[in-house]
Amino acid sequence: MQGTSLLSQFDLISLISFALITTYTPGPNNISSASMGLNYGYSKTLRYLLGIFSGFFTLMLICAFISKTILQVLPQVKIVLQIVGALYIIWLAYHTFKANYQFDEERVAPLGFVNGYLLQLLNPKALVYGITIYSTFLNEVDYTIRFLFLSALIFATLSLSAISVWTLFGSLISRFMKHPALRLTINIILSLLLVYTAVSISGIIS
Repeated sequence: MQGTSLLSQFDLISLISFALITTYTPGPNNISSASMGLNYGYSKTLRYLLGIFSGFFTLMLICAFISKTILQVLPQVKIVLQIVGALYIIWLAYHTFKANYQFDEERVAPLGFVNGYLLQLLNPKALVYGITIYSTFLNEVDYTIRFLFLSALIFATLSLSAISVWTLFGSLISRFMKHPALRLTINIILSLLLVYTAVSISGIIS
């Protein structure tokens, strides 16, 4: 009963679509991980990936705290956050449509745990991603300590899976996505899913 009640408070399909597309499409984490993987392999990139994972987990906790604090102090700002979140997702949909999935294949200096961790604190995509999730999709959920840590861990693990894929298959992804027709088809599908997500969280439709 409690699980059903919880699911009724937000669109789970929209949340999953948003999280997957945002996490797996190009961004600072995926691009840098792919470049590291191409030059040094997965094992030598692992410390950097774990740094990203840990930093992302920390950032999600921060985003949850910020979002909940804002909504408790100024509950009327909820609609503003919904609109801002929807506009951000529309912007993301546009850039997803335009994405070419190419990344720099030049040799880069090896990066470690601290580099990956600090990248998250300076990653605007991850910051807006976290605030959007907690202030729109999960704004009606009671923020218990267990929920905060579990949700942050889930999103951080999803991030780790994405950067691992980009690290292991960076060169393959690059060649695969160079086919214009296939790239356009995938980008259109992902963009439309994001547009649906934006409309869903905006409150335009119930």
